[in-house]
Amino acid sequence: MILLVGGTSETAPLAEALAAAGFEVLVSTATEVPLDVGKHPNISRRAGILDGQRMAHLAAERGIQAIVDATHPYSLAVRANSKKAALDLGIPYFRWVRSTAAKGGDSIFFAQTHEIAARTACSFGRPVFLTTGSRNITPYALEADRTGTLLVVRVLPHPQSIEACLRAGIPEEQIVKGRGPFSLEANLEVIRKFGISTLVTKDSGVEGGFPAKIEAARLEMCRVVVVQRPEELSEQTFSSVPELVHAVSKRLHGDLVR
Repeated sequence: MILLVGGTSETAPLAEALAAAGFEVLVSTATEVPLDVGKHPNISRRAGILDGQRMAHLAAERGIQAIVDATHPYSLAVRANSKKAALDLGIPYFRWVRSTAAKGGDSIFFAQTHEIAARTACSFGRPVFLTTGSRNITPYALEADRTGTLLVVRVLPHPQSIEACLRAGIPEEQIVKGRGPFSLEANLEVIRKFGISTLVTKDSGVEGGFPAKIEAARLEMCRVVVVQRPEELSEQTFSSVPELVHAVSKRLHGDLVR
């Protein structure tokens, strides 16, 4: 059995491809939010946050032979837990990574951290549209308050996400609720409604709606601040589903795969 740590839009095609290759696939997601995980009979799902110890216990209990990490490119904690669980159990770890969609431009600024992104976005003195979620909202809220910048945030329609915004001092009327990826029209609607001048985003790839954000910003002549991806150092990192499935099959089935 393969433990597929998922939660993104790539979860279903990855699970389907692994199942079609003859593996039983257990998809693990942090929440029970509705998500397509594939229809193959060899695919099952469990939900709930797993730290490294819990993941290792689950893997040992279910006879997991390999861990495939298909979480968001910025999910550092989950990535670390997945790697540790695989190391502790002596099973292989494979990482799925979305292809990057970020390119430079006259109005595109790159930041290595959220703190730098917050300072950059609020330095222009105009309304900011934050599309990176609620988890790292604090530096943006602090910088917006310090500079007197209007900050509009878009987060998942979860009580925890909305509460995080309210605790950070974001007025409810400046909280946009929704689950992405968002269309060009949806991004334009927010930009025009609040007179946005700077959009802050992660490099979430095509699957995460990154191009639609960039195009909306271009059409409305907004600056864009991109929080750069953490560096991927694992040798077992893939952006091709067939290549990942082949690597898993070769590692687990050895000479049976050519």
